[in-house]
Amino acid sequence: MRTLISSPAVRMGVAISVAVGLFAISYGALAVTAGLTFWQTVFLSAFMFTGGSQLAFVGVVGAGGGFAAAAGAASLVGVRNGLYGMRLSPVLQPSRAMTFLTAQLTIDESMATSLAQSDPKERVRGFWAAGIGVWLLWLTFTIVGALIGQSIGNPSAWGLDGAAVAAYVGLLWPHIKSGEAWAIAGVCGLVTALTLPLLPPGAPILVAAVVSGLWGYLRRNA
Repeated sequence: MRTLISSPAVRMGVAISVAVGLFAISYGALAVTAGLTFWQTVFLSAFMFTGGSQLAFVGVVGAGGGFAAAAGAASLVGVRNGLYGMRLSPVLQPSRAMTFLTAQLTIDESMATSLAQSDPKERVRGFWAAGIGVWLLWLTFTIVGALIGQSIGNPSAWGLDGAAVAAYVGLLWPHIKSGEAWAIAGVCGLVTALTLPLLPPGAPILVAAVVSGLWGYLRRNA
């Protein structure tokens, strides 16, 4: 127990868990006001468990899109977690019995906490501290946010009807650092705006994702 308390990876994981967990209040309120039920909102946090994907899902549903389009948008955003898993597998070396749990807890925060450590044992501790901590607090504060959302009523009266998009942009913004990233973001935004009046809700996001993937493919093979 003393080892865990004195572990820098565990302390870092706990601090990140609190900061990220509090953000789930916004997600819970936005999800309910976008049209999801209380239990659907909680289910997404428990099993989808990746903030970017959840906000993408809520954004499509809030815009009037169907669950298939919302799931497609969320899946595209969550692809990066599979790449994280490939990077962390040799670090964690999970047993077959622990593979599912390890995959479920592989998120931005658990990967960052793990790879920030130099000691192999601390890397493992950091992954589990951040992964479990974020999951518990994300779920807890999702419930709090959903209860708040149920009491709000009409989201447009509080200015929350467009808040899911704003929250998602807030998550995306720190990752747009290079000129090429800004160019891709600009093109995808333009494609989304142009196709918005022509396609069903949620579909413009998928079209923009295809454009982004095509850009990457052509860039890599140029």
